[in-house]
Amino acid sequence: MPELRHDPIQRRWVIIASERGRRPDDFPRNESLPTGGICPFCEGNESKTPPEIAAVRNGSGANQPGWEVRVIPNKFPALRIEGSLDRRGLGAYDRMNGVGAHEVIIETPDHNLQLADAPIEHIHKVLRIYRERLVDLLRDQRFKYVLIFKNHGAAAGASLSHPHTQLIATPVTPLTLVEELNAAKDHYLEKERCLFCDLIEQELESGSRIVIAGEQVVALAPFASRFPFELFIAPRHHHHSFADASDEMLYHLAVLLKEVLLRVKKCLKDPPYNFLVHTVPNVKARHRHGAEWGTIELDYHWHIEFIPRLTQVAGFEWGTGFYINPVAPEDAAKYLRQTEL
Repeated sequence: MPELRHDPIQRRWVIIASERGRRPDDFPRNESLPTGGICPFCEGNESKTPPEIAAVRNGSGANQPGWEVRVIPNKFPALRIEGSLDRRGLGAYDRMNGVGAHEVIIETPDHNLQLADAPIEHIHKVLRIYRERLVDLLRDQRFKYVLIFKNHGAAAGASLSHPHTQLIATPVTPLTLVEELNAAKDHYLEKERCLFCDLIEQELESGSRIVIAGEQVVALAPFASRFPFELFIAPRHHHHSFADASDEMLYHLAVLLKEVLLRVKKCLKDPPYNFLVHTVPNVKARHRHGAEWGTIELDYHWHIEFIPRLTQVAGFEWGTGFYINPVAPEDAAKYLRQTEL
């Protein structure tokens, strides 16, 4: 019997159609990205990218070989860093200039070293660069939100196979985050507790959807998972901003993230995936409502959404906002827990 489940964070309903009985081997394999030619992200090809913004280096100079992690502007940015917003109305419509930031975090000089296979110490360096860029961009009061996201595989939107993450800063807060922020604030105002903390505590007590319960970070399959093997990764204890995460917390995250990626890679045969870092918006941005973020340090909880791209969003999903998931999250968590590394 299919089941409708409600997600209290996004306030949406999901159809869990577990009677379809999809198992890890039932999903298609990852499509390979085109190979051949010169990869602009590989070490030695620094001149083929825009000048770097930041890097982790072994004593070498900027835009030279000898780096471990490298950050560059996207050569074809969705939004541009220069200019003013110039927001104004056009009758019933609104418009503004496409001002923002679009950066690429090249995770490694090794073209074939996936994040799942990288040493924990190297993953830690990548996560610290995420934090460094987030802190820097939040100083710009034009930007209301900064999203860090990774596309792995062609079906997930990657155009280059060299391991990389992207970051886009926007002058508006995305609707998905607005819904999360509102749900978190409403829950806190009613109960004086963090919604995310309540859910994490309940999941840890149940255990049926837990994949990994680390000392400081947890990975679980959400109760109302939209997609097969979707995961939610977050600090076990309340923490509102990824930009404020300590080195110690990021190390614990690196340990857990490596295990998650390895389990997904082995269980699902290296599927395409996206992961997205959801954190608080820029509380210092211009043109925000005075009380908009009054309790945000108490009510919001940063987290990572991890989404293997195993199914397609089709007409029913687009037409209704419902998602149909053929794998119960309890089964997904069990498959991942039982995967031998």
